[in-house]
Amino acid sequence: MRILIIEDEAEIRDFLRTGLEAEMFAVDVAADGERGLFLSRSNDYDLVILDYVLPKLNGRQVLEAIRRDKPHLPIIILTVRSELEIKKTLYALGADDYLTKPFLFQELKLRIRALLRRPPALPSQILKVDNLSLDLNQQTVKRGGQEIYLTRKEFMLLEYLMRERGRVLTRGMILEHAWDLNSDPFSNSLETHIASLRKKLRAGGKDLIHTFHGRGYKLDTQKL
Repeated sequence: MRILIIEDEAEIRDFLRTGLEAEMFAVDVAADGERGLFLSRSNDYDLVILDYVLPKLNGRQVLEAIRRDKPHLPIIILTVRSELEIKKTLYALGADDYLTKPFLFQELKLRIRALLRRPPALPSQILKVDNLSLDLNQQTVKRGGQEIYLTRKEFMLLEYLMRERGRVLTRGMILEHAWDLNSDPFSNSLETHIASLRKKLRAGGKDLIHTFHGRGYKLDTQKL
């Protein structure tokens, strides 16, 4: 994972870089908005930490520019400004999170992890594989035009499998994306939900969930 820090205060910038590198992130830094915007356009980042008060280009200008170029790139705003109107404006412009200085690094780390767990945004709110469709807005699942009732956990599991169609997903990957942090990784909850989901979906046609023993699961029209 690669993170860009755009922060003009050297002490905070170095503190963040050291902390995030210790968490196994690759980190690039910029001391002004102009340089930060250049780096954001020149490289692929998983997340940006953006100060609000910056030389050359301020945080708002950088935020607006990044959102035009990369609408789905997660951005966390850091600032001493805590006015509600500023927060409302920045959220409206596309900020994903907002942290007021001074802050605890542990809190920033939790917010980063939460944003990075989000699946990529999709241009369509309806996922389709074969005659199976999942409507994210309506929270419904249909196969062959017939609606299928799923529990909340089954819906989350199916959504992740459909987003990653054709890819073998390990047990750990699925637990990270569709289960919360308090889940027991050694329980058979995942296997139970896979079995239930497969049974419900099979009623509308051929099996779409394929098991790869020792590797994980894949959702696709064919196993190979």
